[in-house]
Amino acid sequence: MSVIGYARVSTTDQNLELQETALRAAGCDLIRSEKRSGTTTARREELRTVLDFLRAGDVLMVTRIDRLARSIGDLQDIVRTVKALGATLRATEQPIDTSTAAGKCFLDMLGVFAEFETNLRRERQLEGIADAKARGVYRGRKPSIDVGKVKAMRAEGLGASAIAKALKIGRASVYRALEG
Repeated sequence: MSVIGYARVSTTDQNLELQETALRAAGCDLIRSEKRSGTTTARREELRTVLDFLRAGDVLMVTRIDRLARSIGDLQDIVRTVKALGATLRATEQPIDTSTAAGKCFLDMLGVFAEFETNLRRERQLEGIADAKARGVYRGRKPSIDVGKVKAMRAEGLGASAIAKALKIGRASVYRALEG
């Protein structure tokens, strides 16, 4: 039986050290870490590696359940995968142990709250953007494509593919620039 730790933070300026220390103290034989958003399991290569590595009798250890997933759907998918492999899930800071009925119940409750927290954060962000737009402060991201250059190249007779290649952008971006 192996105890495999998984640590995650959302942004590159956050530190994984506290989670890794707690996972080592909990007896993890191996720890995989990554800096990726928890709102989706897409592009979380270290999580994929851990799930591919788990075997019957192993334990997947996290510090808190929100380090594993921020949506109840993703969390349930991960838990089903862990269970199908014959492994269990535990958390160092929460009474979660999927080998017990109480642990499974608590896991589901925490998953709902993690998703709720994500949705609240998204609502606050959208409210802040709407307020900034109303005050004329929000401008959005600066354009990364020079529309004038795209139009000039088109006027020179270049096609969308040639323009895209020359400017190192996608053809769809060329078409959008030409529409505007």
